[in-house]
Amino acid sequence: MVQGKINEIHGWAAMKPGIKVEPFTYKPRAIGDTDVEIKIDYSGICGSDLHTIKEEWGGTMYPAIVGHEIIGKVITKGPKVTHLKEGDLVGVGAQVHACLENSCNACSRNLDPHCPKGVLTYNSKYPDGEQAQGGYAEAVRVDANYAFKIPEAIDPVHAAPLMCAGTTVFAPMLRKGVKKGDRVGVIGIGGLGHLAIQYAHALGAEVIAFSHSPDKREQCMELGATKFVNTGIKEDVEKAKRSLDYLFVTSNSKSNQYNEFISWVDYEGQIVLLAVPEGHMQFSPFDFISSEVAITGSLIGGINIIKKTLEFAAKHNIRPIIEKYPLDQVNEALERMDAGKARYRIVLTH
Repeated sequence: MVQGKINEIHGWAAMKPGIKVEPFTYKPRAIGDTDVEIKIDYSGICGSDLHTIKEEWGGTMYPAIVGHEIIGKVITKGPKVTHLKEGDLVGVGAQVHACLENSCNACSRNLDPHCPKGVLTYNSKYPDGEQAQGGYAEAVRVDANYAFKIPEAIDPVHAAPLMCAGTTVFAPMLRKGVKKGDRVGVIGIGGLGHLAIQYAHALGAEVIAFSHSPDKREQCMELGATKFVNTGIKEDVEKAKRSLDYLFVTSNSKSNQYNEFISWVDYEGQIVLLAVPEGHMQFSPFDFISSEVAITGSLIGGINIIKKTLEFAAKHNIRPIIEKYPLDQVNEALERMDAGKARYRIVLTH
């Protein structure tokens, strides 16, 4: 074990369900041989943070410091950490540990987010029972395999949302082999959607943006969309039928909208869920049989995916559109995010 430089970590934690966090101090877990201690400079606000502190997904372990879009500098490292040094600028996403063993059914296939021994950045527990706390704090300690060097081409403040939002949208594109000429639809032009447009465009796809907000048309085109479909105009939606190879759902669409989504996708195409609709989804089996459209989902990206996400963003100048708030104004930022007013990601400055 190595002695850390910060013995008590000060942060902002949710103490009960609601849109409020308050000052909270905790004693961090010991730094292991393969761990690093990071002094945090920036932390992005993700929709998952809100779902967690409001306990909308259930199982929140209070006090809970959320935040899994972390950017900062390494200030301490374990003796077995060779790929990082003190002073390196790194990012941490939604996961901080996995077994990474060849015998693991998930890790051996680069699916470490599904590792049975995996630990999420917050609201999760290590094998020894200690609770993981996230990025709305001055520092964090994580497995060094989940601390990623930030390319020099990316401004650190813009790197924060790439750790979760960027990875979330790019991971399924990589896994499914989205390529030049594919027709890719993105519905929900917000925190995830505006990045999905950029990644798909950079892969060479023809990108069709779907939104009920006509004022987003111009921005979608600037981000790389070739077409814009106003879902509030029946004629636009009708023309979209069987026009897509992939549809990435990045908004919390209503469960009863998916029958219409199926009609937009061409035969043997795929609908990929990146956001969670409320309630249960209901379909007629005939919808699948007649269209041969598949519906699937995607979690977060593992180690290899996150590295590729950052490298690809640096190469193709993919950047999130952000608003910045100082950490001590985190409650104002959370309220703005919850009200759907953020354009499009919020980054807390420490």
